[in-house]
Amino acid sequence: MSYIDGFVLAVPTANKEAFLAHARLGDAICIEHGATRVVECWGDDVPHGKQTDFYRAVEAKADETVLFSWIEWPDKATRDAGMQKMMEDPRMDPAHNPMPFDGKRMIYGGFVPVVELGG
Repeated sequence: MSYIDGFVLAVPTANKEAFLAHARLGDAICIEHGATRVVECWGDDVPHGKQTDFYRAVEAKADETVLFSWIEWPDKATRDAGMQKMMEDPRMDPAHNPMPFDGKRMIYGGFVPVVELGG
């Protein structure tokens, strides 16, 4: 069964193109190290909640857009090995591929799918 890494982050809206360039490089490296699919979603219809919401989860500012992303892996073992390789990959060094967002406010986690419909 597959394994999913999920992410929510806030990107300064003015940095959209810089984020896309950063994502294209990082996402290709994920695929190279075993991921089967990577999806980056730019917030479009993200409501502000009364108690909780995506904005509060990442402390998004008024000039930032919330992103929701995920990486699909064949299984957790492939993910663990792939993430280790990514951390060691010099192309992921922040000195060469700086994050165009505040990584301290990103939330993420690994998930085991329990229901999957469709193709």
